[in-house]
Amino acid sequence: MNILYMRYAVEVAKTGSVNKASDNLYVAQPNLSRAVKELEADLGVSLFKRTSKGMILTRDGEKFIRAAEHILAEMDDLQSLFGKGVKNRIAFSLSAPGCCRISAAFANFTGLLPPDAVSEITYTEASAADTLENVTHGGCRLGIIRYAPEHDESLKEELDGKGLRFEALYGSRREIITSSASPLANRPSISEKDLLPYTEAACDSLYVPLLSKAEKDTAQKRIFAKERASRYELIGSNPDVYARECGVMQSALDRYGLVKKVCEDDNTIYRDVLIYRNGCRLTDFDKLFISCLNEMLQNI
Repeated sequence: MNILYMRYAVEVAKTGSVNKASDNLYVAQPNLSRAVKELEADLGVSLFKRTSKGMILTRDGEKFIRAAEHILAEMDDLQSLFGKGVKNRIAFSLSAPGCCRISAAFANFTGLLPPDAVSEITYTEASAADTLENVTHGGCRLGIIRYAPEHDESLKEELDGKGLRFEALYGSRREIITSSASPLANRPSISEKDLLPYTEAACDSLYVPLLSKAEKDTAQKRIFAKERASRYELIGSNPDVYARECGVMQSALDRYGLVKKVCEDDNTIYRDVLIYRNGCRLTDFDKLFISCLNEMLQNI
């Protein structure tokens, strides 16, 4: 159960209004409504009756709020004793591939955080190798690794060897991203052969074990651009450049004047996994971010 959502529900019960509670908490109304619904889904009961006069507690809701107020009061007492008077402390850090849906989930996540919290939040877009390094040596609590299924065993062996745990998140197919002015944009379908005259704006976000020389030499022309924004700017301004990307949202395509196409020769479903060190327990804020990420997937 998410303690932050519990605080939100108590404030809604106190004010009888999502709008008033959102003002008091400095949380956007849609985010607050979503948090309450997720809490109800987690509990398996309805806490509020939503009426024209406001939010009215159900019988289950009355029992929950009484218990929640008691729990939150005890937590506040503990924080006063051991937290040097600081009511809320947030420590969150993530290393992940450059991906629209991950960055959008992170933006939504930050919008749900209590405004009076003392926080230290880090979000790093990094290659798979750097993410492994960041999480292994404590630079980040959480990491997201993207890989092709043929590397499943080697990745699991490496994670185990580094003392890391992992949880499957989702799978997605890579697509070709190109300028709307590119000749590729008007093709009904695209093959690897069609891409040969063009330059790939590449990045090393995928987990790939050591490649043979033959595998490294397969690409004809490449520009390595690690930063996602720089890569999109490059593609949008140059019709002869394309990229292979997972999870690009329509809003990003529109912003940079891009289109996405399916490569008929690439049917691989690439997998994303969450990684963290053995012995590291996920905090409520970690779980909140994962919830935002799962919600973002439903909107793509």
